Amino acid sequence: MGIFDRLVQLWRATINDFISHAEEPEKMLVQIISDMRTQLVRAKQQVAAAIADEKRLEDQARLELKQAEDWERRAMLAVQENRDDLAKQALLRRAEHVSRGQQMQITWEAHKQETERLKNSLRELNDNIEEANRKKNLLLAKQRRAQATKRIADTMSRISEKSAFEAFARMEEKIEQNERKVRASVEIDEEFSGDQLAKEFKRLESGATSETADLQLMELKSRMGLLAGPAPAGSKQLGTGQTEGALTEVPQEEKKAP
Repeated sequence: MGIFDRLVQLWRATINDFISHAEEPEKMLVQIISDMRTQLVRAKQQVAAAIADEKRLEDQARLELKQAEDWERRAMLAVQENRDDLAKQALLRRAEHVSRGQQMQITWEAHKQETERLKNSLRELNDNIEEANRKKNLLLAKQRRAQATKRIADTMSRISEKSAFEAFARMEEKIEQNERKVRASVEIDEEFSGDQLAKEFKRLESGATSETADLQLMELKSRMGLLAGPAPAGSKQLGTGQTEGALTEVPQEEKKAP
């Protein structure tokens, strides 16, 4: 079973346990993300160990091939010195290192491919955890909206009961009744307290003030030409003169009469 297969099984077991005992979704989501990050750290450590093994195999393969080259040079030196016996032994030793080096090379290449797969899986895992963290924030926002909606619905359900509206209506009637009592009390105090004679004259003065205002308004409209004003003074004098002339002429006619 691979590293990530074990991690997946562990996460599934953890998440299923959380869901079965979850009472607060927000805490559950936060805990799940925290556990996923913890497992990611462990996965990184295991992948790092696999990479180290891959590097070790690579170094061993290179070392075996280098030693094979060294024994080949020794064989050449032995041939130059006419030591064919040593040259043969050096070539045998070279063959051993070449064989081991080739095996190490094959093992290293296979391990390298596995390491690359692990690194890609680790990147994908990290991206999935980051995506889960973003989804967690969205889910928490939805959870808060759902809770707010529920609180509002509960409040509306309580205030929509008939008893609540009846209590509100009774309180409204009581306030209005108290207001009527206050107005009646003020009216009684004004009517039956203080100097009654002074109050009567005050009302008369208020009426006179109102009439004076009416006269002033009529005069203003007359000056503005909105009402027919009194006849000019000259017209009155001319009419008066004619009347007097007429009055003075009547006796003269009476004098001419026989």
